Amino acid sequence: MALATSITVNLGAKQSATLDLGASVANITKNFALTLTSGTAAGQADKIFADTRTLAASTNEDLDLAGTLTDPSGATVVFAKVKAILICAASGNTNNVVVGGAASNAFSSMFGDATDKVVIRPGGHVSLSVGSGDLNAYAVTAGTGDLLRVANSGAGTSVTYDIIVIGTSA
Repeated sequence: MALATSITVNLGAKQSATLDLGASVANITKNFALTLTSGTAAGQADKIFADTRTLAASTNEDLDLAGTLTDPSGATVVFAKVKAILICAASGNTNNVVVGGAASNAFSSMFGDATDKVVIRPGGHVSLSVGSGDLNAYAVTAGTGDLLRVANSGAGTSVTYDIIVIGTSA
């Protein structure tokens, strides 16, 4: 089954201030676009996992990127490399969604260290992708570097999050 992916990030910010001798305006824009065709080479991806998940208060789950997740057609997904990942915390969450830091076999090639974590506040998101010319991407090593931990930061309430992982089988 062919996979075509398009990622676009656009950021625009404008800051203005009134000065004694006139106004000052700063416009900042940054655009990023990535298109991946179907395959396993640079600029390509052939595997996807996408889901909405809920974690009970003070719990976590380790998503096995090399063998227990399924794609939209129900087939098992085994990632060799991750080309893009998007995780969005639901705006109705009270607690944060924490990503990374699995106790063992941590998928850590996108972090500086296996114990590093990213905190996603309610309604926020984290997105990470490679450039179109990147063949290496973020390596997944079955059995030793394939568990992506996602945790609920606190007690009292559950958290819901959306996750999309795009990568290659080789």
